[in-house]
Amino acid sequence: MHNHHRDVQGGTIRAAVFGASDGLVSNTLLILGVAGADIASGTVRVTGFVGLLAGAVSMAAGEYVSMQAQNELVEAEIARERLAHANEPEHEIEELAELYVERGLERDQANNIARALMSNPEVALEVHTREELGVAPDDLSAPLGAAASSFVAFTIGALLPLVPWFFASGNLAVVLSVVVALSGAALIGGILATQTGRSVVRSSARQVTIAAGAAAASYFIGSLLNVQVS
Repeated sequence: MHNHHRDVQGGTIRAAVFGASDGLVSNTLLILGVAGADIASGTVRVTGFVGLLAGAVSMAAGEYVSMQAQNELVEAEIARERLAHANEPEHEIEELAELYVERGLERDQANNIARALMSNPEVALEVHTREELGVAPDDLSAPLGAAASSFVAFTIGALLPLVPWFFASGNLAVVLSVVVALSGAALIGGILATQTGRSVVRSSARQVTIAAGAAAASYFIGSLLNVQVS
């Protein structure tokens, strides 16, 4: 049977959106903070590139470690559930029946359904893990996919505010960097809205407002330092 729902459990889409947004905002803040301190354009470029590389690697590593740890926790719970099915089948039947009673089924009907499901060990395990853990034994997250998605998305997001500094300098580069960053924030908000079915305008405006406020604060703090580099 065709499944008309997108896969929102694997983590790849979430990692991509979060990575792009984080890369865009964090590197914009880094670049504008350094630029606000009146540092030479070459230094801004190097700083922005280092921030891009460090952030992308850190983001990918964090995604992989966290999702792998989550998978291992879920697998441990599934193994515990499998052992309980083997050692205490009647208790598991009662437990599953109680879930269905809480959902509105009659006690006898719930017991019959629970016993029917428990007659097939693999079906029983899948039903219990879905009901109790909210996941399926064969449908865990993909850490490598999420890490790769996060790395690429962060790199793209972090590159956007850095691009103007390769062909401009001074206030012009600052303005262009801000314009590109806010445009990127609006695009991310729009993409997120199309995936969630929410207002594109509202989602884009939210992303732009967050990015603009953070960028202004970063540039202001940098300008207070007023560092001069030859």
